[in-house]
Amino acid sequence: MENLYIEGEQGNYYVPTVDFNAETGVCTISGRSYLEDTTEFYLPLLEWLDQYFTEVNKPIQFNVKLTYYNTSSSRSVLDILDLLKIYEDRGGEVEVNWYCREEDYEVMKEEVEDYVEESEIDINLVTYSD
Repeated sequence: MENLYIEGEQGNYYVPTVDFNAETGVCTISGRSYLEDTTEFYLPLLEWLDQYFTEVNKPIQFNVKLTYYNTSSSRSVLDILDLLKIYEDRGGEVEVNWYCREEDYEVMKEEVEDYVEESEIDINLVTYSD
């Protein structure tokens, strides 16, 4: 299975960097996600994960390192979390880490709690300082 890598871009819209590694199971999305067609961008990520679950079937670590994302991106991230939960429910080993700056902790804590409630998957909130 091929790795999935998409270089992030900044311009009128922001495309996040995607680095999904089939060998290690470490999948990271980082940067800013403010896209013209969010569904079109995130669909290949969902397809890659589905293929990983079917063909590789090993533990997966999903890291979210988004510094900004719009509402439609948020919905797409929730779709990914839902897919991860399905994999976990079928016996797959899943770890989700959400990275945020220390000064954003309280705001992100609430957002992550909403994701946990919606997707029913555990998410580790990891803080860092600039």
